[in-house]
Amino acid sequence: QVQLVESGGGLVQAGGSLRLSCAASGRTFIGGAMGWFRQYPGKEREFVATISGIGGRTIYVDSVKERFTIARVNAKNTLYLQMNSLKPEDTAVYYCAAVAEIRTDLGTTPGEYDYWGQGIQVTVSS
Repeated sequence: QVQLVESGGGLVQAGGSLRLSCAASGRTFIGGAMGWFRQYPGKEREFVATISGIGGRTIYVDSVKERFTIARVNAKNTLYLQMNSLKPEDTAVYYCAAVAEIRTDLGTTPGEYDYWGQGIQVTVSS
Protein backbone atom coordinates (compact mmCIF):
# COMPACT_ATOMS: atom_id res chain seq x y z
CA GLN A 1 0.00 0.00 0.00
CA VAL A 2 1.40 3.36 -1.03
CA GLN A 3 1.53 6.06 1.60
CA LEU A 4 2.67 9.67 1.47
CA VAL A 5 3.02 11.28 4.88
CA GLU A 6 3.62 15.00 5.29
CA SER A 7 5.31 16.59 8.28
CA GLY A 8 6.77 19.94 9.29
CA GLY A 9 3.73 22.14 9.17
CA GLY A 10 2.57 24.46 11.93
CA LEU A 11 2.22 28.08 12.94
CA VAL A 12 4.78 30.71 12.00
CA GLN A 13 4.90 34.49 11.90
CA ALA A 14 4.96 36.35 8.61
CA GLY A 15 8.50 36.48 7.26
CA GLY A 16 9.39 33.19 8.90
CA SER A 17 10.28 29.82 7.42
CA LEU A 18 9.04 26.25 7.51
CA ARG A 19 10.22 23.08 5.82
CA LEU A 20 7.66 20.50 4.82
CA SER A 21 8.68 16.89 4.31
CA CYS A 22 6.84 14.08 2.57
CA ALA A 23 7.95 10.52 3.20
CA ALA A 24 6.81 7.93 0.68
CA SER A 25 6.43 4.25 1.47
CA GLY A 26 5.05 1.23 -0.28
CA ARG A 27 6.84 1.93 -3.53
CA THR A 28 9.56 4.17 -4.88
CA PHE A 29 8.96 7.26 -6.98
CA ILE A 30 12.44 7.69 -8.40
CA GLY A 31 11.26 8.13 -11.98
CA GLY A 32 7.96 9.90 -11.46
CA ALA A 33 7.41 13.53 -10.59
CA MET A 34 6.44 14.62 -7.10
CA GLY A 35 4.77 17.85 -6.16
CA TRP A 36 3.13 20.07 -3.58
CA PHE A 37 -0.36 21.48 -3.73
CA ARG A 38 -2.31 23.60 -1.27
CA GLN A 39 -5.94 24.14 -0.51
CA TYR A 40 -7.70 27.13 1.03
CA PRO A 41 -11.01 26.64 2.87
CA GLY A 42 -13.84 26.30 0.39
CA LYS A 43 -11.47 26.36 -2.58
CA GLU A 44 -10.12 23.74 -4.93
CA ARG A 45 -6.65 22.34 -4.50
CA GLU A 46 -4.06 24.43 -6.31
CA PHE A 47 -0.58 23.77 -7.60
CA VAL A 48 2.46 25.03 -5.68
CA ALA A 49 5.55 23.26 -7.07
CA THR A 50 6.70 20.08 -8.74
CA ILE A 51 9.99 18.32 -9.40
CA SER A 52 10.90 15.63 -11.90
CA GLY A 53 12.16 12.25 -10.80
CA ILE A 54 15.41 12.48 -12.72
CA GLY A 55 17.29 15.66 -13.48
CA GLY A 56 15.60 17.80 -10.85
CA ARG A 57 13.56 19.89 -13.25
CA THR A 58 11.15 22.15 -11.34
CA ILE A 59 8.09 24.31 -11.87
CA TYR A 60 6.66 26.80 -9.36
CA VAL A 61 3.49 28.80 -9.24
CA ASP A 62 4.38 32.48 -9.66
CA SER A 63 3.25 33.46 -6.15
CA VAL A 64 5.93 31.31 -4.49
CA LYS A 65 8.87 31.80 -6.84
CA GLU A 66 12.00 33.08 -5.09
CA ARG A 67 10.47 32.11 -1.72
CA PHE A 68 9.83 28.35 -1.90
CA THR A 69 12.22 25.60 -2.96
CA ILE A 70 11.18 22.06 -3.82
CA ALA A 71 13.70 19.25 -3.52
CA ARG A 72 13.76 15.48 -3.29
CA VAL A 73 16.13 12.80 -2.08
CA ASN A 74 15.37 9.69 -4.09
CA ALA A 75 17.52 7.49 -1.88
CA LYS A 76 15.24 8.38 1.02
CA ASN A 77 12.06 8.45 -1.09
CA THR A 78 11.39 11.86 0.45
CA LEU A 79 10.15 15.16 -0.93
CA TYR A 80 10.74 18.57 0.67
CA LEU A 81 9.37 22.08 0.41
CA GLN A 82 11.46 24.82 1.96
CA MET A 83 9.23 27.84 2.51
CA ASN A 84 10.88 31.17 3.28
CA SER A 85 9.51 34.70 3.63
CA LEU A 86 6.11 33.26 4.44
CA LYS A 87 3.04 35.44 4.04
CA PRO A 88 -0.41 35.19 5.61
CA GLU A 89 -1.77 34.25 2.17
CA ASP A 90 0.37 31.10 2.28
CA THR A 91 -1.92 29.82 5.04
CA ALA A 92 -3.50 26.62 3.72
CA VAL A 93 -3.47 22.86 3.96
CA TYR A 94 -0.50 21.57 1.99
CA TYR A 95 -0.57 18.23 0.19
CA CYS A 96 2.22 16.08 -1.16
CA ALA A 97 1.52 14.21 -4.40
CA ALA A 98 3.31 11.71 -6.61
CA VAL A 99 3.09 10.37 -10.13
CA ALA A 100 3.30 6.62 -10.58
CA GLU A 101 5.28 6.61 -13.82
CA ILE A 102 7.73 8.70 -15.79
CA ARG A 103 6.04 11.26 -18.04
CA THR A 104 7.50 13.81 -20.41
CA ASP A 105 5.74 16.82 -18.94
CA LEU A 106 5.60 17.90 -15.33
CA GLY A 107 2.02 18.09 -14.13
CA THR A 108 0.54 21.18 -12.53
CA THR A 109 -3.02 19.98 -12.01
CA PRO A 110 -4.27 17.59 -9.34
CA GLY A 111 -5.64 15.14 -11.90
CA GLU A 112 -2.12 14.42 -13.16
CA TYR A 113 -1.04 12.91 -9.84
CA ASP A 114 -1.76 9.37 -8.72
CA TYR A 115 -0.99 9.38 -5.01
CA TRP A 116 -1.71 11.93 -2.27
CA GLY A 117 -0.78 12.58 1.31
CA GLN A 118 -3.36 13.40 3.95
CA GLY A 119 -2.41 17.07 4.06
CA ILE A 120 -0.79 19.26 6.70
CA GLN A 121 -1.80 22.68 8.00
CA VAL A 122 0.48 25.68 7.52
CA THR A 123 -0.64 28.86 9.27
CA VAL A 124 1.16 32.17 8.85
CA SER A 125 0.19 34.90 11.28
CA SER A 126 0.46 38.59 10.41
